[in-house]
Amino acid sequence: MGFLTREQIDEMGFSYVGENSRLSDKASYYNCANIRVGNNVRIDDFCVLSAGSGGIEIGNYIHIAVYTSLIGAGKITLHDFSNISSKVSIYSSNDDYSGITMTNPMVPVEFTNVRHADVVIGRHVIIGAGSVVLPDVILEEGVAVGALSLVSKSCKAFGIYSGVPAKRIKERKTTLLELEGNFLQRRINK
Repeated sequence: MGFLTREQIDEMGFSYVGENSRLSDKASYYNCANIRVGNNVRIDDFCVLSAGSGGIEIGNYIHIAVYTSLIGAGKITLHDFSNISSKVSIYSSNDDYSGITMTNPMVPVEFTNVRHADVVIGRHVIIGAGSVVLPDVILEEGVAVGALSLVSKSCKAFGIYSGVPAKRIKERKTTLLELEGNFLQRRINK
């Protein structure tokens, strides 16, 4: 996998890209001025980051796997240590499917009813492959979403969610918080 050089990143006009962040040169980045990337982030091949007016904010120690898309006018926030598996789609905009209005961005806005709302992915959240997250969803700290799930409603902390639509199926262990403390302490002591 090839990554953009620091010079290429600077030329693209990102709002910010931190240290040790690796952005694939085969991913697509739109409206870079509204994309902020923290430290120690990896964005893999064939991802699409299309920031609307709300922007995309990516924290530290985050992996966004191959073929993932983050798209929409609302703000999309990924907090530290979150992990987005391959082929995940996170939308902060969504058409009205009811048939009352027309759909797609090539139709003038007065004939559509697109919903725009922020999406927040909390610390230590993991979203399984092929899942879809819709606008106005908050995945609280420690949430795990099983593969091929449709997340249309917010999820409470340290739950494991799965299905279409996603439902809480059991609790997730919090041991990872202790591991985070040990990891960060080790980095300080270096």
